[in-house]
Amino acid sequence: MGSDAEIWIVLTGLCLMVGLLIADRLRPGLVLFSIVVLFMCAGIVTPEEVLAGFGNKGVITVALLFLVSEGVRRSDALGHLVERLLPEKKSMTIRRGYARILPTIASVSAFLNNTPVVVVFIPIIKQWASRTGLPLRKFLIPLSYAAILGGMCTLIGTSTNLVVHGMMLEAGLEGFTMFELGKVGIFIAIAGTLYMIFFAAKRLPDENAPNGEEHPARNEESRIVEAVLGPRFPGINRSFEEFDFRTHYGAEIREIRRGGVVLPDPERQSFREGDTLVLDTDGTFIRTWGDSSVFLLLSNGKEYKPLCPPWKKWLALALLTLMIAGATFGSLPFMQQLLPGTRMDMFFWVAVVTVLMACFGIFPAKKYTKFISWDILVTIASALAISRAMTNSGLADLIAGHLITLSGNVSPWGVLAVLYITTNLITELITNNAAAAFAFPIALSAAEQLGVNPMPFFVAICIAASASFSSPIGYQTNMIVQGIGNYRFRDFVQAGLPLNLIAFTLTMALIPLFWQF
Repeated sequence: MGSDAEIWIVLTGLCLMVGLLIADRLRPGLVLFSIVVLFMCAGIVTPEEVLAGFGNKGVITVALLFLVSEGVRRSDALGHLVERLLPEKKSMTIRRGYARILPTIASVSAFLNNTPVVVVFIPIIKQWASRTGLPLRKFLIPLSYAAILGGMCTLIGTSTNLVVHGMMLEAGLEGFTMFELGKVGIFIAIAGTLYMIFFAAKRLPDENAPNGEEHPARNEESRIVEAVLGPRFPGINRSFEEFDFRTHYGAEIREIRRGGVVLPDPERQSFREGDTLVLDTDGTFIRTWGDSSVFLLLSNGKEYKPLCPPWKKWLALALLTLMIAGATFGSLPFMQQLLPGTRMDMFFWVAVVTVLMACFGIFPAKKYTKFISWDILVTIASALAISRAMTNSGLADLIAGHLITLSGNVSPWGVLAVLYITTNLITELITNNAAAAFAFPIALSAAEQLGVNPMPFFVAICIAASASFSSPIGYQTNMIVQGIGNYRFRDFVQAGLPLNLIAFTLTMALIPLFWQF
């Protein structure tokens, strides 16, 4: 147990971290790592505890899943699937379009990283909406929401679930099985999808989002391209004067969109992650930069498909199926007898499939580092160290005690509700992985003080940290569709707040049915 001074240091560090994340002047990974270094200098965490997060099994699994997702994306299996679901009938309605694509998106994102799923689907849906005359802005936010809902259903559906799973293992507890979170997540996904099919369209803006066709090209060689800036863009937080975009990329910036509005005087602005740039380019821009990790999405009104032979498409799907089946059945007794001494868990099968995809060239093995979001990994690893600081200092026990008092001191249900709401608010303000890592030690301490099973609390953390529907900040897919769809913050609140309430209500009702306190 730490001292009062250590508690105040950790609390001050957390407040500083939240302020820096909201200000968005530095990358989240650097912000969290800086706070970890502060705690290490204060002697609250040891260097070994700082490094432990980078060797966490959940963190490494997240890194490998980026490569698996890239392999599936390059195979174009997802694009082929969604194209078959979107008929060209002019009589197609928004509701029928939702019914066709949202369940598929949720199902796919249960097994792949949400960001590449959304990036693959945006250009396809954009073209389809244009051909059928449907407003694009009715579809992009539901696309992101469906990906988030699907991620709640499996262990690998989102990095948040793997973070909590890894922390459970470090605490000496049994982690989640492949579909354990689906006991709650599937019901939330079904209810959320039904909500979007029947009600979401009325809560989303009607006018079409601006696109490249509104910016006539200067000559036949020019093309208008929308580019969403990723965390690896070298000009992040640098002004237009400091970073010459035209010299670096051979394209001229016509406008920049942020937070649903076109920024005035772009020459005086600084580049930010998630900004959508409207570029005047030549015909080679997307071919040159289509595989670059500096842009989350490039769109010129035509679908960009990496060249991939058909056999790679089927092999990628077969390997994905192997990974899912292996992780599902790998812990069963007969599998343990088949390979005694080998723990055939999620990490085992993701590692095997990643190496096989590299061997068969499903993703470029020489460029594998480009497809991993290193800032997310640093964020997760640093959040794990901050979680350890909360435990070492005694702050987690202190907060848990106050949660118990706040909930009336009579039932773990009250603690469960307060923990869920707190985690959900944090994830809307900063990031989902950081919110889960902060909530975990509080949940564990609360369970110990109450003398109850901590599993219901851990499940609630996973759902709450993923349920980022009312803000474009907490989830990267929300930020991507905000730029492309030119949405304002209030559009997410209007469409997403009912989803937050649905997720909270079902979580509170279902968790006690499947996991006893």
